[in-house]
Amino acid sequence: MLYTYPPLHAGILLKRYKRFLADIELETGEVVTAHCANTGPMTGICTPGSRVLVSYSSVTTRKLPYTWEAIEVNDNEPTWVVVNTALPNRIVKLALAQKLFPKLGSYSQIRCEVPYGADRKSRVDFLLTGDRPIYIEVKSTTWAQQRLAMFPDTETIRGQKHLRELSALLPHARAVMFYAINRGDCTQFAPGDAADPVYGQLLREAMQLGLEVLPCRFEVTPVGVRYLGLADLKI
Repeated sequence: MLYTYPPLHAGILLKRYKRFLADIELETGEVVTAHCANTGPMTGICTPGSRVLVSYSSVTTRKLPYTWEAIEVNDNEPTWVVVNTALPNRIVKLALAQKLFPKLGSYSQIRCEVPYGADRKSRVDFLLTGDRPIYIEVKSTTWAQQRLAMFPDTETIRGQKHLRELSALLPHARAVMFYAINRGDCTQFAPGDAADPVYGQLLREAMQLGLEVLPCRFEVTPVGVRYLGLADLKI
């Protein structure tokens, strides 16, 4: 396992509402309101009646002690999907520390949330330092059609901005879009043109300029998350 979960509690999703809230019936029969860290539409991964996993925090200052971590979908075989969007960056950092991505080459330091861009008001998820700086932006990817994972699942002005800012770094630095496919049933990746055609166009234009794309597959289980390798890129 690349990442091991704390003890998780199983339940059934009753409803998600106000973006940040989800009512979940635990196996004990207790109904709890859990924090939902995913603010997007969660296309295909928010069906009431689905099995879910939540973590519990004993921190007394938290308003909601439970956090919704994962949901089981049945687009192909039964598959757990990461819901907590705070998790992928933590997993990617662990993978970078173990140097699991040969295409990145060698690097000596991993820096997080580094200011960059024309106005220096943006922050890149990771900056790898070595012979040549490598700027990495991570996108949590959960939307799927059969075995094809796609990002985004809705219009993302912020995501469009990230592509433009990464493109501006080329060719003086390396720029990488890292799509963390947080479900083990998908073997291919493509931009979500149906949801945001502008994003898809910008991605293709950026790739022509030298942007590198790493669609990385992760298997999610109630125990933890395992890296499976790269998905096939369908552009």
